[in-house]
Amino acid sequence: MATNIGMMDSAYFVGRNELLTWINNRLQLHLSRIEEAASGAVQCQMLDMTYPGVVPMHKVNFDAKTEYDMIQNYKVLQDVFNKLKIDKHIEVNKLVKGRPLDNLEFLQWLKRYCDSVNGGIMNENYNPVERRCKGGKERSSRGSQKISKSLQTNNMHNAGSGDIGHSKISGPRQAKIYGANSAQEVQALSKEITDLKLSVDLLEKERDFYFAKLRDIEILCQTPELENLPVAVAIKKILYAADAKESALAEAQEYLSQTLEAGEGKAEED
Repeated sequence: MATNIGMMDSAYFVGRNELLTWINNRLQLHLSRIEEAASGAVQCQMLDMTYPGVVPMHKVNFDAKTEYDMIQNYKVLQDVFNKLKIDKHIEVNKLVKGRPLDNLEFLQWLKRYCDSVNGGIMNENYNPVERRCKGGKERSSRGSQKISKSLQTNNMHNAGSGDIGHSKISGPRQAKIYGANSAQEVQALSKEITDLKLSVDLLEKERDFYFAKLRDIEILCQTPELENLPVAVAIKKILYAADAKESALAEAQEYLSQTLEAGEGKAEED
C-alpha cells in the first residue's frame, strides 16, 4: 500500500491535467482547477469508490464553501483513514485554504493510494452521481424535519383566521416575500463576490510561489561557480529575454538548421 510515499516518488510527478481527468472521469464531475477539490468532498468519494460503503456519504458536503464546512468533510475523511488504518497525516489547515501546491500533493498521494488498491481500474459498478444524491437527501432530510414541524404549527395557527383576516394581511405578507427575495439576491451576490476574491487571492499566491522559484533559479545562476556553465547561460537568456517565447523558438530553429546542415554535409561526404 502507498501509505508512505517519499517526495521523490513518481506519484508526485503526476500533472494537474492528469489528476483532473482522473477525478472527473471517475466521479463524473467537471473540475477545472485543483483548488476546487479543497473542500475534501472529492477525496471522501474517491475512497468511497475504492472501498464501497466505508464512507458515510450522508455526512459529506459537496457544497461546502466555508472553512468550517470543509473541516467537517476532512473529519469524515480522517475517520475513514482510521477505519482503514491508513497512516497518512492530513494537513487540514493548509488544504482548506485552497493552496494549489498543498492540494496538488495530497491528490497525487490519493491517486497513488487508490491505484495501489484497485490497480488503476475504475469500479464500473459504482454510481458516483447516485451516491452523492443519496448523501445529499439524507443530509437535507434531517434539517427538513424541523422545518416541517414549524410549518405545521403555522398552518394550524392560520387555519382559524378566516378569509377576512387573510385579505387584510395579504398586502404586508406579499411585501415581506418580495423583501425576502431581494435579500436572497443580495446574499447570493455577496457570496459570488467573496468567491471571486478568494479566487484572486489563490491566483496571487500561486503567482508569488512561481515567481519565488524563478528568483531562486536566477540567484543560483548568478553564483560564481555556475554562472559560466552553458546551462546557466541558457537559463539567463530565457529569464532576461524581452520575449522569451520568440527567443526560445529562434534558438530551436537555429539548432535544427545546424543539425540539418551537418546531416547534409555528412551525406555528401558518404
